[in-house]
Amino acid sequence: MARLIQASRRTLTSHYSLFHKTLIPQLNHLESPQIKNPIFQTRNYISEMRKSTFEGHILRVLRNEIQYETEYAPPKQPVKEFNSFTVEDRAGEQWIRLTSKHENKEKIKVEVTMFDGAKNVNEDATENDEMQLHLSFIVDISKGEGSDIFQFVCSAWPDSIEIEKVFFVKRNGMPTLPNVEPDCNEIQNMFFLKRNGMPKLPYVGPDFKDLDDELQDLLIEYLDERGVNDDLAVFLHDYMMNKDRIELIRWMGKVKSFLEN
Repeated sequence: MARLIQASRRTLTSHYSLFHKTLIPQLNHLESPQIKNPIFQTRNYISEMRKSTFEGHILRVLRNEIQYETEYAPPKQPVKEFNSFTVEDRAGEQWIRLTSKHENKEKIKVEVTMFDGAKNVNEDATENDEMQLHLSFIVDISKGEGSDIFQFVCSAWPDSIEIEKVFFVKRNGMPTLPNVEPDCNEIQNMFFLKRNGMPKLPYVGPDFKDLDDELQDLLIEYLDERGVNDDLAVFLHDYMMNKDRIELIRWMGKVKSFLEN
């Protein structure tokens, strides 16, 4: 009988030990806060799938557009010179700079924006008619290190240039706003600066078209002698059309790389 009782105790002890080794850890595991609700897991999976599908669609469109732009109308290698000008172009920026010298004493700098406007070829044109793209640029002409800057604010159409303003800028970098009409607050600020002896907004002269016709012709000729003429307008439009394609492909490439990582 004693042997039977001892055997029963060993059996019970063995089962109790097995229960602790198997069932208790499983119960603890089920009660662990680390286990996520299956519903939440499903929702997260669906959300990730949707995100992956959406980004994948964007990537496909980008790849197709990049391929189209590089194969159908591939951009040309940007030129570094035009006539007497050296061309400076920085990747990812919306402007270029051209520099030159005239008779070894004048420094000429031309800063040009990318396309910033357009107009219909004909005054009575409809929306479907051809449009002419517009560029803005500023010409700085200086003589020596200490001289003021003779500045021209201009427009470039596909085959011609127009002068908008002509004025001088101090070497101290005083700001100019030739294309902005000051509002009441700006007028008050200008008066405050004047009262306190601080730099003032310079007088930028009348609109170029309001000048005497002979003076207009002479100033146009003045720029022409320095290489700022209709030929430059043609070059700038061709250059900026090419730059526009280069920057578009570069931008799409950056978006694609961001989504792929």
